[in-house]
Amino acid sequence: MLYTLAGGGTLCGVAALVLLIVSTATDFWMQYRYSGASANQGLWRFCINHKCHAHTITVAFWDATRAFMLLSVLSCFAGVVLGLSAFANGTKSRRVRMGGIALLLSGFLALLALAIYTGVTVNFFGKRFLDWRFSWSYILGWVAIILSFVAGVFQLCAYQKNISEPPPPNIQES
Repeated sequence: MLYTLAGGGTLCGVAALVLLIVSTATDFWMQYRYSGASANQGLWRFCINHKCHAHTITVAFWDATRAFMLLSVLSCFAGVVLGLSAFANGTKSRRVRMGGIALLLSGFLALLALAIYTGVTVNFFGKRFLDWRFSWSYILGWVAIILSFVAGVFQLCAYQKNISEPPPPNIQES
């Protein structure tokens, strides 16, 4: 049972890691109209009519969102590596538990990042631009949060199953 839960947790963790990386790296967190032209922005740059530029001003909410997303990616990577190492070296319950904790931490950090971004976007950009919406990079971040939490719960359940199951009896051949 350990390998089934840990395997499911590791698979969800890999999916969450890919989605976190894509969400963090792409420029489609928000789409809006700027002077009649289509525009979009991500954490690192903004694009108007498919011409992209780095953010020219340093705003605390972008820095906080970037930092939490990068920490989330690192934590998710650690959780996946710990989950995979449990398979490579046999049953290592401490690695499974630490992998689950790292994956839950990753989900929490990404949740903080997206909550900050959502709050500022709705309160500031929502009033500044009339025609705006969250876009696919932002949505991938929310899906990654769900997968990260599910992966962490699976890993921790695998750990609980492992410590609660009695060891198999030794059957000696005659």
